[in-house]
Amino acid sequence: MSDNKNISLADNNDKLNSKTLIMGILNVTPDSFYDGGKYNTIKQALIHTEQMISEGADIIDVGGESTRPGSNSVSQKEELRRVIPIIDAINKNFEIPVSIDTTKSMVARQALDSGATIVNDISGLSFDPALADIVSKYEAQIILCHTSSRPVDMQKKTLYENIVEDIYTYLENSIKISEDCGILSDNISIDPGFGFGKTANHNLLLLKSLSKFKKLDKKVVIGTSMKSFIGKILQSDDIEQRILGTFATIVISILNGADIVRVHDVKKMKVAVQIADSVRNVN
Repeated sequence: MSDNKNISLADNNDKLNSKTLIMGILNVTPDSFYDGGKYNTIKQALIHTEQMISEGADIIDVGGESTRPGSNSVSQKEELRRVIPIIDAINKNFEIPVSIDTTKSMVARQALDSGATIVNDISGLSFDPALADIVSKYEAQIILCHTSSRPVDMQKKTLYENIVEDIYTYLENSIKISEDCGILSDNISIDPGFGFGKTANHNLLLLKSLSKFKKLDKKVVIGTSMKSFIGKILQSDDIEQRILGTFATIVISILNGADIVRVHDVKKMKVAVQIADSVRNVN
């Protein structure tokens, strides 16, 4: 496997002129909140993957189960049916790292067998602890995300003593579980979980306080793209407004320490990344 497919999330920003990585979202689901049903066939998925690569994506994140608030989980069999043929096809056709967005250990295992090198777990190992052993066995990379609960009821569980401290502790525990299972420290990244069991105000506080998570000594991933809290802040359901709002959250996140941004619209958000990186790296 090429070096391009084995990109490290860990050492990306150790250089003086750091570059934020762009993770392009490829949802192969019928019900994702923004692009459900658009890329469910191999042909559609490959066309969109090629487009995202041409626009500047560094990683393709494939998801076969919607994690939008209120959504129900799908069976392991169905999730595998959706994602494995597409990961196989991407791996055969492109030189780009593939991430599997899943909370299920067996889905992660088959995705890694098919060429994925990163597991993106929105539960931070709280749904399926066996996932850590799979990642360790394959010496893969993992993104540990915070959520208050499963998507079906996460927005009913938004009470925290202190949103930043509580999520920090949660991620700290997820890191410990990962390392105790043998996952290499450098293979672990963290995500505070924007929109997963948080109010609009919580998300704003996370944006403002993102730099505090750097104390965990891991690369920080953020996923604010097109989420409902942006619409609530702007008091608008207009998609174009959410795109502009996403642009703003990405710039804020990078200036506050984000290392990887997970986005739907790679072309537009590449501009946000370039501007923010230029500010961060200026001497």
